[in-house]
Amino acid sequence: ATLLLSSASQILSNEEKRANFDRYGDAGESQGYSQHQHRQFHHFHEGFYFDESFFHFPFNSERRDTSDEKYLLHFSHYINEIVPDSFRKPYLIKITSDWCFSCIHIEPVWREVAQELEALGVGIGVVHAGYERRLAHHLGAHSTPSLLGLINGKITFFHNAVIRENLRHFVENLLPGNLVEKVRSNKNYIRFLSNWKKENKPHVLLFDHMPVVPLLYKLTAFAYRDYLSFGYVYVGLRGTEELSSQYNINVYTPTMMIFKEHINKPADVVQAREMKKQLIDDFLSQNKFLMVARLTSQRLFQELCPVKKSHRQRKHCVVLLTGEGDKFAEAYEAFLTFAVANTKDTLKFVHIYNDRQPEFADTLLMDEEKYRGKSAVVILERRNNAGKIAYKTLEDAWQGSKEDNFILLDLLDQLRTDPGLLSSETVLADLNDELAPMFLIRWLYSTLDYISDWWDSLFHSNWREMMPLLSLLFSALFILFGTVIVQAFSDSSDARESPPSEKEETTAKTEKNDASFSKESNSRIPKKGFVEVTELTDINYNSNLVRLRPGHINVVLILSNSTKTALLQKFALEVYTFTGTSCLHFSFLSLDKHREWLEYLLEFAQDAAPIPNQYDKHFLERDYTGYVLALNGHKKYFCLFKPHRSGDEGGTLGSCEDYDSSLHTEARGKSSCSPGSRSIKNKLHKLSFWMERLLEGSLQRFYIPSWPALD
Repeated sequence: ATLLLSSASQILSNEEKRANFDRYGDAGESQGYSQHQHRQFHHFHEGFYFDESFFHFPFNSERRDTSDEKYLLHFSHYINEIVPDSFRKPYLIKITSDWCFSCIHIEPVWREVAQELEALGVGIGVVHAGYERRLAHHLGAHSTPSLLGLINGKITFFHNAVIRENLRHFVENLLPGNLVEKVRSNKNYIRFLSNWKKENKPHVLLFDHMPVVPLLYKLTAFAYRDYLSFGYVYVGLRGTEELSSQYNINVYTPTMMIFKEHINKPADVVQAREMKKQLIDDFLSQNKFLMVARLTSQRLFQELCPVKKSHRQRKHCVVLLTGEGDKFAEAYEAFLTFAVANTKDTLKFVHIYNDRQPEFADTLLMDEEKYRGKSAVVILERRNNAGKIAYKTLEDAWQGSKEDNFILLDLLDQLRTDPGLLSSETVLADLNDELAPMFLIRWLYSTLDYISDWWDSLFHSNWREMMPLLSLLFSALFILFGTVIVQAFSDSSDARESPPSEKEETTAKTEKNDASFSKESNSRIPKKGFVEVTELTDINYNSNLVRLRPGHINVVLILSNSTKTALLQKFALEVYTFTGTSCLHFSFLSLDKHREWLEYLLEFAQDAAPIPNQYDKHFLERDYTGYVLALNGHKKYFCLFKPHRSGDEGGTLGSCEDYDSSLHTEARGKSSCSPGSRSIKNKLHKLSFWMERLLEGSLQRFYIPSWPALD
């Protein structure tokens, strides 16, 4: 049992063994026996003159998959190797399966194109959907056969007829369009080659008699785009004769030249009647860097100055720390001449701008005064990937004189026999990436790629992939339009049923003579210059209370016909500073019309007020004017404010002048404030403090099972 479990675990954890088990019935150990049985069975059928070729259909999977076996992809292999490699070359991938008649139909064209493109540098892959369902689903292939391209980790499906020209055109369109610059004139070529300093790259020119840039050259430019810049000269174009004669170009033979710091003379040349991929790779791999490359990133520093692996593989970097401009040009040219004359496999000559890499320069030069404003030369050796180096700095600043050359040459000769010459050690921080695009540009490119992918998937994606997105989109639209329509009908019905006379607006504007109110209004900024108070009736009862939105509260003032004017004025003054809160609504309820509704509600307020029996002779004499209820229609609770009784706190705040001084007229002795209105308004004394506690949530809440009908 232990052996069986161990064997099963090995098969499930290995993609190849699992594929062999699905195909042959074992993990591969007895595959020879299975194939031997298969061949015996085939010979048995040959005895009866039965052959698969009679039907022109290769049922034998062993014979059919022979050409694709070396291209088969597994999920882990695809994720760990193919996707990273797609940043150096594009991949053309076929998804196939058993019993696929269309797969057999395209097989001859696929085999021919795969061999042709592979020789040019295109990666080829085959995914068997029957054995690699996970990978097929990851690629988004839901039918066979499917052809797709992979470049820079991005998948693009092929949607045209499977013929040789279409497949070549598809692979060519996967490549970026700005890989190769066409050089058409003498001025154009000078501008192209002069960009070596700005781009910090050697520049490659291909002279050929083809009017269109060959696919091989485009693929090469994509593979080496981080190291080299590529240009193409069509020698048959008018205006290129002078350029061809300047470099003695044979117009009948493709010629590739590489230019570095000197644009008047190529650093290396190769000519061949047939430019093969291997020849180009060997040529370019030896010329990936300038003679004195500028350190513009940590990656470039690690490539040019690798960490030593053994004493025999020691590599030293000679670094010129200089500045930009004509002031440092002479020192740089002298250093470049020295580098060209002393180039070796164990030595790399590089330079760096102090102002662009200040941490690097300060660490090596120690901010010494003798190097300030001048160039300096440092010989260094990287000891590990954590930034540790051993180095030696030339004692004097580098001016490019003969004496400087002799001193540097002598140090390099001593270094071959005495590695201990590099006596100083330090740790360098990572270099800044000087040529990295700005965040805004990277974001713009990412957005454009996303829009392009979305547009392509909109027209070419499988409907099985689009169904979840379409379902979500239509559901959102249905909910949105349904909500708008229901709200529109609800508002129109409320407008028809609610007469305009039922709504009263009480204005409470801030004036300069209302000093006490202006102090309170400074704490909040009301949205309007008045308080909108609506009468709560049986017509708007549902919309203003029962169906009130969650989190909203209706503050209702209880009044009678005789106290209506005085209480509304005082109510507006007390709550005006709270009108800036959108979740509060203000209403009033007529005690003469809806006394029973109020009595029912107050029964749930424990000890809030003595509630008389409705058959008591004093039932209709109970005065509830001045009561304020904060009603939460959604959660079915209310908070209660009881009127302020005269005589409380000595009646110091009960004078009419304290609240309604604005109601005095200019004529002395005539006052709009009578003793009766003064006592009525005093009922709402301290309502603003109660409102503060309401917003804080510190008031007692009285819950009810359901809102009673307002008859």
